Amino acid sequence: MDKMIVRVPVVIKAKVTEDLKAKIIADMKRQVQAAELDFEQFQFNAKRALNEQSAAGPEAVRGLQEQIEYEKAQRGHALQELKDKLERAQNLEIGSEVGHGTLERSVEITIGSDLEALMGAEIVVEDGKVVGFRA
Repeated sequence: MDKMIVRVPVVIKAKVTEDLKAKIIADMKRQVQAAELDFEQFQFNAKRALNEQSAAGPEAVRGLQEQIEYEKAQRGHALQELKDKLERAQNLEIGSEVGHGTLERSVEITIGSDLEALMGAEIVVEDGKVVGFRA
């Protein structure tokens, strides 16, 4: 066998425009708002569950409190990550490039092919239109 057809990843990078930046920021704000609402709902439900467990005794309450604190820390961490992403989105520079996903392409390789060159392919888009290819 002298050749083979394989599938390799192609990175898609988007040039940051005012429109793209606004879309990213709006999406991140929606995600932050949803996470904040979820966090508030969790805290409300946790308080209610603690009140209901108080009749079961201090050990049951202690175990539930530990579970609640763990979950609260996890949700708080996730919320902070979203807020950090929002801040990074707000600081994006127009004209810079951001990762926008990956695709796959089929390539024919032969003995002696430069596999590293085939694996580093990129598609550059601006406002949804392809503006360049990089190998």
